[in-house]
Amino acid sequence: MSKWTLAIDTAAGVNIGLANDCRPVDRRTETSSRRHVELLQPMIDELLAANRISLADLSLIAVGIGPGPFTGLRIGIVTARTLGMAAGIAVRGFGTLDAIAMTWFTTNPPGTQAVVVTDARRKELYWASYDASGSRVAGPAVGPPADVPSLPAGGPGVEVYPEVFAGRVPAGAPRGMDAALVASRIGELSDAGLEPAYLRKPDAEAPKTRKSALAGGRLRLPKLKEAR
Repeated sequence: MSKWTLAIDTAAGVNIGLANDCRPVDRRTETSSRRHVELLQPMIDELLAANRISLADLSLIAVGIGPGPFTGLRIGIVTARTLGMAAGIAVRGFGTLDAIAMTWFTTNPPGTQAVVVTDARRKELYWASYDASGSRVAGPAVGPPADVPSLPAGGPGVEVYPEVFAGRVPAGAPRGMDAALVASRIGELSDAGLEPAYLRKPDAEAPKTRKSALAGGRLRLPKLKEAR
């Protein structure tokens, strides 16, 4: 019986991908960082339909837990958990920066230590550095571009600060994530749990007198079966 895996990441735009029996099959990407609510579910529906499968055919949903902006992470994790609960599918988390690094070191390895960066807004970047084998050695962290190690760089953050990374982006360095590749090799990424990694307080916190899914900057999510 085929084993389908769906990978979802909303830390930097919207990235979703499908793998079947550890083989990348299909993916969808939207670079907008402000339209997660309207884009994510229709993109998932279209991806499944295009590959003639349904939610019930999935054996695992993997979701990026960041680091990333509050709203984007919330939407991705809530969607993954809701779909998993509805269909009885195991859900597990992965680090967004680690997944982008996997894309890089698998397809076009830099052959040296490198850093992956994504936009943290507020004139800051999320970053993590990796040794020549692709193992993380520092981070994830958040801070101004000047704090990012002076290493060959990849990830969507290099396009936000082109002057900072001029001459530091090797040919073949990723600008984003290959979610289908991540889905196919999810077992090689550490299980990061399902708590979002914000690394700082959200831009807007829920009013204390209002009951919502948010509490103290943390998600209050339904419990469900997690991948082992």
